[in-house]
Amino acid sequence: MSNAHRFQMLGDIAILRVGGDVPFAAAMQSITAAIVSAQQQHISKLMIVTLELSTMKPPSIATRHFLAREWAIAAGAAMRVAIVAKAEMIDPQKLGVIVARNFGATADAFTTEQDAIAWLDGND
Repeated sequence: MSNAHRFQMLGDIAILRVGGDVPFAAAMQSITAAIVSAQQQHISKLMIVTLELSTMKPPSIATRHFLAREWAIAAGAAMRVAIVAKAEMIDPQKLGVIVARNFGATADAFTTEQDAIAWLDGND
């Protein structure tokens, strides 16, 4: 497990912050790798914060479906995953959340870290 990500911890919640001027594909691959790493480390609550990504534009429906499926498979059923993103990045119908849940994951998307933490702690 030498390639394991080191997450910021807030109690039992692992936090991954993805930011900067990173190409979209590289940022998404980094998130997938982090979810896999969290799964390998038996982390049950993961918050991924993308608010500081400067190169982000809203993904297409096909891209949302692909990423949600990929991340759901990586997370498995035992991990709760909260994505924190700018409002314009979250589909109004939360398509990505629906897809992730259809693939067996427990996931949701939020615009604030506080809301994501409350959901991860089961206070939603």
